[in-house]
Amino acid sequence: MNDRASWDEDVAPQRVRPLEQADFVHLKHAPSLKGLLKPFKGKGEWEVWASECEALSEGLIALAKRLLTQATAYPFNLLPVMLAQQTTGAGTTFLRWRNADRSAMGVALWERLLEAPTTPIALVPDLYALEVARIALNLQVSLTHNMARQARECAGKLARAEILYRRRIRSA
Repeated sequence: MNDRASWDEDVAPQRVRPLEQADFVHLKHAPSLKGLLKPFKGKGEWEVWASECEALSEGLIALAKRLLTQATAYPFNLLPVMLAQQTTGAGTTFLRWRNADRSAMGVALWERLLEAPTTPIALVPDLYALEVARIALNLQVSLTHNMARQARECAGKLARAEILYRRRIRSA
């Protein structure tokens, strides 16, 4: 980043290709949550819906990885702050901003990078596009992951209720 003038000249406008609706078409429930808004009749249906949510979450994570490939390529790999993948203890994956030496993480790093006079102005639209995509994908991954977890818990509760119900009916 020392030779900022020559770097700006080498950078083509809009290096980041934002995700569009076409990128989501292969994800079964991307357009709506209609799969949730129905009367569920038993634990099997909740298990199926949980599996669909998990598949959707995995698809969103794949889109995030595709975005990450763009974010880690030249010229972004020359910046002191980068987009990185973080896997949580719950087993899901989110995109986070971190500095090159991995000593700090968070959106404040992106904010400082965007405002830094040493950040080439030609990269500002791309950095903004990355942040918009990161925010949306992280939310979508979080929601689908949590819906799957909740659906599995519901299936477990229904299984327990059915066991108690059958036990009581047999004992009558």
